[in-house]
Amino acid sequence: MIELLRDKRNPGICPEPDPSDGFDWRRFAELAVHHRVHPIVLRRLKLGWRTDMPQHVLDRLEAQCRNNTLRMLFLSGETGRIACLFRDRNIRVLVLKGPALSLDLYGDLSIRPSGDVDLLVPLADIGEADRLLRSNGYVKDDYIRTVLGDWRWRHHHYAFLHPETGAKIELHWRMHPWPAREPSFDTLWERRRTTMIGGRPVDLPGLEDTFLFLAAHGARHGWSRLRWLLDIDRIVRQPLGWDRVIAESRRLECGHICGQALQLAAGLLGTPIPAGAGRAADHPRAYGLAEEALFYIGRVINLHSPPLPPDVARHHSRHLLHLMTPRQRLMYRLSYLHPYHADAEALPLPKSLHFLYFPLRPVIWAWRKVRVPVRSGGDSA
Repeated sequence: MIELLRDKRNPGICPEPDPSDGFDWRRFAELAVHHRVHPIVLRRLKLGWRTDMPQHVLDRLEAQCRNNTLRMLFLSGETGRIACLFRDRNIRVLVLKGPALSLDLYGDLSIRPSGDVDLLVPLADIGEADRLLRSNGYVKDDYIRTVLGDWRWRHHHYAFLHPETGAKIELHWRMHPWPAREPSFDTLWERRRTTMIGGRPVDLPGLEDTFLFLAAHGARHGWSRLRWLLDIDRIVRQPLGWDRVIAESRRLECGHICGQALQLAAGLLGTPIPAGAGRAADHPRAYGLAEEALFYIGRVINLHSPPLPPDVARHHSRHLLHLMTPRQRLMYRLSYLHPYHADAEALPLPKSLHFLYFPLRPVIWAWRKVRVPVRSGGDSA
């Protein structure tokens, strides 16, 4: 599958795969779907790679690709429609992923499967954007429980689902979870690009900002889907201003993450490292972080389907800490001192007295450890 994904400039000289007897084509197809690369795998197979793939496996793969095309066509129309609604309400919005990114990187809606559309708005407009989506039939997944306004930094997006169409939107006020650093929305807006999708204009982050976003997003998910590495392969081939990328990555303390992305793309997909990107790829921590990511790529891991197997949970916890700089790790540890929603559940207080949760935090934490079982995904501090 990785050989198929490598970008061949001349398809006529692609090596002919020679699977041994008993090659599990059903498993191959399942892996392609898991990694969200089945559309490009099928396209490359049809370029002349002769295989002994059973017809029933090929038929199923083709059906999944057709379904993906229909889904992406629908999402592209919905992206354009929602962007126009926001524009009419004077809400600035940047489209981070979804069909807009597929068109931007691949020139084809159907190549990059997406399950949702990610929108970024200024924090000051999050309430108005929330109401606008609700008024258009979207239902908010109220999974975020908060106290003392910690939702602003402990979380970075809300999820909305349309019960009739099945469309899913993630409404972001940050691109990444705290304590990752990122440009202000005003800065991103100044560097935005505008493209057409579904016959309507939508705004995307600048090319360099998109690269930094994709590198950090893939790293946070352990590059557990090869689709994210394909995105890096595609964007690296575009005319990025690498001096700006390197300067911004230093300012945002994510040079090691950019290096990890470049090392993985070069090692697995044969992505050529542009001359200006050499300093990013050669970051001292890049190679070690790339080695850590092979743990995910070599397994079928879905980080969005808890509970995770114990070995995966341990590795992912360590990997997320390794992605942080020493300053970020310190801030992350200090954040345990801020009250959690579980503290308010254990000891309900009037809102006017919520400030008492700060001095009471150690006492409540100890009491909860004895009396209240910690819920999975809750406060483990």
